[in-house]
Amino acid sequence: MNEIKIPLSKTKLIFAFIGSVIFILLGREFILKPDKYVSPIMRSPELIAIVGYASVIFFGLCLIYIFYKAFDKKPGLIVNRNGITDNSNFASAGLIEWSEIIGIRTQQVMSTKFILIDVSNPEKFIQKSSKFKASIMKANLKMYGTPLSITSNSLRYNFEEMERLLKTEFDKYSSTPNR
Repeated sequence: MNEIKIPLSKTKLIFAFIGSVIFILLGREFILKPDKYVSPIMRSPELIAIVGYASVIFFGLCLIYIFYKAFDKKPGLIVNRNGITDNSNFASAGLIEWSEIIGIRTQQVMSTKFILIDVSNPEKFIQKSSKFKASIMKANLKMYGTPLSITSNSLRYNFEEMERLLKTEFDKYSSTPNR
């Protein structure tokens, strides 16, 4: 294998953009008219307004990121003899060299599958990241034992094929002496 470049999926980005806009509009509605949404489950207008603010802030940030990614010309994922270069999500680590990878495993949370990349020095990737990205990576490290995860949600590639590709290439390059 020379190099495999997996592009970002513009279609998936469009759906994420539309979803973010819907949640921002719903959040705005919760902020402006919290009394209208009081129910047996959500009895407090204050709590409804807080949910609205959280929705607007979170999905507003998502919207900005999606907009940025829509114009990103870089591939979402590159796999070559050097390692895996991840540009698929906000907490992407960039190049993860094969020599740093100690394992690759799959995790599923609800309906979303993702690949966890176990590395010999997780702190290295956290330290070279921005504060916001580092906080996401620290949360991943605490929950999954590694700061690095890859999903096919933003990629134009099937998850099972990506999983097979990464594991095959890891096996190939991790067994090569002096890489």
